[in-house]
Amino acid sequence: MAEKEPFYITTPIYYPSANLHIGHAYCTTIADSIARFRRLAGYDVFFLTGSDEHGQKIQQKAEEMGTTPLGYVDPIVANFQKLWEKLGISNDDFIRTSEKRHEAVVQEIFRRIQAKGDIYKGEYKGLYCVPCESYWTERQIEDGKCPDCGRAVQEVAEESYFFKLDNYADRLLAHIEAHPEFIEPASRRNEMINFIKQGLEDLSISRTSFDWGVPVPGDEKHVIYVWFDALTNYLTPIGFLDDPEKFAKFWPADIHLVGKEIVRFHTIIWPCILMALDLPLPKQVYGHGWLIVDGDKMSKSKGNVVDPMLLIDEFGADAIRYFLLREINLGQDGNFSRDALITRINADLANDLGNLLHRTLSMIKKYHGGELREVVGEDAIDASLREMAAATVRDYEAQMKNMEISTAVKTTWAFVSRANKYIDEKTPWTLAKDEAKAQDLICTMANLAESLRIISVLVSPFMPVTAKRIREQLGLTDIDGVQLDEARSWRVIPAGHRVGTPEQLFPRIEVEK
Repeated sequence: MAEKEPFYITTPIYYPSANLHIGHAYCTTIADSIARFRRLAGYDVFFLTGSDEHGQKIQQKAEEMGTTPLGYVDPIVANFQKLWEKLGISNDDFIRTSEKRHEAVVQEIFRRIQAKGDIYKGEYKGLYCVPCESYWTERQIEDGKCPDCGRAVQEVAEESYFFKLDNYADRLLAHIEAHPEFIEPASRRNEMINFIKQGLEDLSISRTSFDWGVPVPGDEKHVIYVWFDALTNYLTPIGFLDDPEKFAKFWPADIHLVGKEIVRFHTIIWPCILMALDLPLPKQVYGHGWLIVDGDKMSKSKGNVVDPMLLIDEFGADAIRYFLLREINLGQDGNFSRDALITRINADLANDLGNLLHRTLSMIKKYHGGELREVVGEDAIDASLREMAAATVRDYEAQMKNMEISTAVKTTWAFVSRANKYIDEKTPWTLAKDEAKAQDLICTMANLAESLRIISVLVSPFMPVTAKRIREQLGLTDIDGVQLDEARSWRVIPAGHRVGTPEQLFPRIEVEK
């Protein structure tokens, strides 16, 4: 058997200062759907998510709560993991920056870059925003406030280690120009090119004002500062230090999926660290947009932060996943609203997909006792359904490989609509009354079952539980090992196959006026 092509995808590691909101769920759902699609298409996938646990903010919160930093983050991180489980996230590893395996990686990277002469000790003076854990120059701040969050910055001075970022600016620019796909979408790429051209300042990478972090090797009163520790998480679980074969297989990463506010760290600081280590750069950093709630940016002060746990309890994980993936074009900001979610569940999931499955199975039971029969011949309507199935799979594969997830969902649903229309065109209830049309009725039932089988494959990256339920109702048992190749074929379900019992996939949600 040929070696499977490796595919490595990551989400950002999330910061456990509080529980996660729907925006985090959005990012992780995108990454999960890409990982699941790549597995479906026959790749050997490694999918990583995790938590970024160090820093002053966590230490301060822990002190306020009268606990240790680890005691503070442990239950929050456990909630992250519980959320990903409930949302059906299929990550292969979960990295915590507080783990010993990661500390070893961070310290080794520090040593290597220091030995090269790209890390030196100096004094740091700067304007610091504690909530954002970001330093700013005079020209970057607006009226003494942080340009990112608008809160007041404070002036700090302390001894620090610095990384010579500017040593790599020219090489980085050359790389971005030679590989435009390195930063997507293009709007983010242009922002980063302009940022680098303004000149890069050496990066302060250690702190002495707190101790919750990875100690600097050989100088324990310093801890390694957030981005230098956080970004290197992507190397730890794929064997940077302990499994050279695995590392050679999965590095460089295929996609770092990140929110647009951290594109700069991932496309400037991170590549410079990798260049200093003589490691290849990731193939792509993709900056997705933000989730706006009812037209407004989410914030605790506005009280409009949406808790994904509660939504999943109310509507089920697959409905939430479907909404997030369909509704938002990757790279742009998207709007989340409860009304829009309910509308989608009723129209697309209960009506279009749920009804198609229920009607099909009920008719196979009613007309043929639940059994599919031998098909002979087809007419023009049958042929057009079969041709659209093939075209749908082709388009879907190209769209998913191109990160056009919302388009791929819509492509799949256009085929769901086509299958519904096929029922209206063939009118099985009329065919059933005419003995001369018996063969046509057999063909119609088989084609609907085939359409649903193909749909079950295509929806599996978006809605894994629903895909499984469709297959169970169709009486197909090979649920876990399904590959995309199966969707390219027509007439896979053999004559004599018995379908299962129809059950409602998505009950309609009654909206009180």
